[in-house]
Amino acid sequence: MKPTEIEQMKATALEQFRNGQSLTGKDGVFAPLLKRFIEEVLESEMATHLDEIERSKGNKRNGKKTKKVKSILGEFEIETPQDRHSSFEPQYIRKRESVLADNLAPQIIALYGLGNSFRDISSHIKKMYDVEISHSTLSEITDRVIPMVKEWQNRALDEFYPIVWLDAMHYKVKYEGRVVSRAVYNILAVNASGYKEVIGIYISESEGAKFWLNVLTDLKARGVKDILISCIDNLKGFAEAINSVFPHTEVQLCVVHQVRNSLNYILHKDKPEFMRDIKLVYRAVNLSQAEIELDNLEEKWGKKYPFIIKSWRTNWENLSTYFQYDTHIRKTIYTTNPVEGYHRQIRKVTKTKGPFPNDLALLKLLYLATENIREKWTQPAHNWPITVQQLTIRFGDRMKINI
Repeated sequence: MKPTEIEQMKATALEQFRNGQSLTGKDGVFAPLLKRFIEEVLESEMATHLDEIERSKGNKRNGKKTKKVKSILGEFEIETPQDRHSSFEPQYIRKRESVLADNLAPQIIALYGLGNSFRDISSHIKKMYDVEISHSTLSEITDRVIPMVKEWQNRALDEFYPIVWLDAMHYKVKYEGRVVSRAVYNILAVNASGYKEVIGIYISESEGAKFWLNVLTDLKARGVKDILISCIDNLKGFAEAINSVFPHTEVQLCVVHQVRNSLNYILHKDKPEFMRDIKLVYRAVNLSQAEIELDNLEEKWGKKYPFIIKSWRTNWENLSTYFQYDTHIRKTIYTTNPVEGYHRQIRKVTKTKGPFPNDLALLKLLYLATENIREKWTQPAHNWPITVQQLTIRFGDRMKINI
């Protein structure tokens, strides 16, 4: 660019700034500057492409074509050089690309990851940059996340995790012209350094122990060799699936799930009293006292609600795992609340969405939302040094500490 042109653009920019005009958008001074820069880059790429080998094949320049380009500096037309053999593949702005990836695309993906609809994103970009972007272009841009999602899904994991929480959430997805339910299987873990980490997101037609077995097998294939404690809901066969893949893992059934399920079968007038009695069981000071209170619960309510008492007896081995630990560890593992807390943050992003167009669209948004949530996990778990000491005493060399 000639010095006189640069000075002229400086003067124009200063005048627009003083008058309160936008320096971006179709009438802004920056768009022509970017246009000129892109065209010079493309000319340089074409010159590199037409090397001696290409020229020896009879290839040479063959005029120019125009295309519209959108960026944060506005929308403008550029002239792209052509070659006779049509073998030129520009790199700065590729064929059929209409939005500069280094400009608008990151902002579009960030807005999408916060749960904004394509209509909201298009409106935001229009207001901010005076650029119109179609829904099809927005879809193409957000689809650029897909390779990252697949890479993330298949990334290698740590060999060891002290604690993991496993739970599912459910969404509606369009499939073959109808709306169907999908179960999203999420695995939240605390790593050896005490930091939370989502180590897996999987989508299936429904929740079941059989699919959880596939999930656990995949975790093992990705490098996980040992898990000390797993916290799960009361899905039938779930604990057996875990122990079939990780036989030394202690399973803690979610006490809160067990209580909720029990209350579903208690008469309304009995619920307050039953709740007071059941709290004496799961809030007992130790396992011995908890078992005494469970006996008392059966004596008082066993004849009226035998099914509920039987459920507590059947699940007691895995419901009572947390009594082996000190109070602060008990609070961490006796419920799946940590992963449910993660679910609540995810639903803040997805709550305004209707049925997703397909499984991949659902997974794409879950991944972006998870990445945003992960940025907030900057501190290790509460009282992690104490937790490490207790887990080391209990599990010995299995508790691998990163020092």
